[in-house]
Amino acid sequence: MTRPDDRIAIQAAMRAAFPQAEARVATFYHMQEYQLGWRDEQLQLANYDPGKLLRPYIVLLGCQVAGGDPHTAMPLAAGIQLIHDFSLIHDDIEDDGDTRRGRPTVWKVWGLAQGLNAGDGMFVIAHLSLHRLSDVGVPPEVVLDILRRFDQTIITICEGQYLDLSYEGNLAIDEAAYIAMISRKTAALVAAACGLGAILGGASASLAKTMFDFGQNLGLAFQIQDDLLGIWGDPAEMGKPFAADLIRRKVSLPVIYGLQHAEQRRELAQLYQQPHAGDEELHHILTILEQAGSRAYCEQACSRIHHQALTALNAAPGQQAPLAELRAIANRLLGRKS
Repeated sequence: MTRPDDRIAIQAAMRAAFPQAEARVATFYHMQEYQLGWRDEQLQLANYDPGKLLRPYIVLLGCQVAGGDPHTAMPLAAGIQLIHDFSLIHDDIEDDGDTRRGRPTVWKVWGLAQGLNAGDGMFVIAHLSLHRLSDVGVPPEVVLDILRRFDQTIITICEGQYLDLSYEGNLAIDEAAYIAMISRKTAALVAAACGLGAILGGASASLAKTMFDFGQNLGLAFQIQDDLLGIWGDPAEMGKPFAADLIRRKVSLPVIYGLQHAEQRRELAQLYQQPHAGDEELHHILTILEQAGSRAYCEQACSRIHHQALTALNAAPGQQAPLAELRAIANRLLGRKS
């Protein structure tokens, strides 16, 4: 989704946030660079998949919507991506995750303690990146406002992770509880990317709110689409086993809907409580979800929230070219395969 030149510029801004390190602590930073795809397991320079870089790209577009210079927004874009990767390092620990973007996770390579410390370091480097806004001429009061909103976003993400961890194995949670979780864990950072980018570009309070609203709905739709792909996605496209979320017993929206509406909801709950399932049990779960209409319901929910995102964006009185690109991003989201 991001253009090659933007990907290069975003990663250059991320690199610029890292401090100069003496040799005895260089490995601490190299572990973080491994997470970002810049080093291999031997910590030699490499060029692996850094992720979609969608959130930092949205920062640049949000700034342009308000008439700002995207170069000025680069430190913010870098900080948004760094805080996203910080959360992934800690998520992998908390979820006992073995792989991320096709490679072993940081903590699996260097251990739990070093993984935690590497994540903590990236948390701080994300903030150091935002402090660089002063170096590109952003007024101090704007920098302070963005830093405050940035930290509010991070605590919201942590709330979402708390809810996610609390819900593990809980087959009684309803859709409202699930939406409350993903609105914090996933949507909050997308909303911040849109809204903070617009504020940095000089947006009015009204335009900034519109951009926050667009990002929030975009993030919700993005996560529900992830839920669909986690069960029905093509393994060749996803790089994961078929129905990976069912194998992991993830209580995602399709499962929540099935547990509440399937005729065989009790059988579904019993199957889901079994720690391991063979192919026969897995296909039985899929059949129950299909018969309950879980897939269709989630597709409709995703489409509805996607429409809400575009409705918010269509109310924005900003620059037309970046608005058009944001619409294109939202539209590509519904058809994505990975």
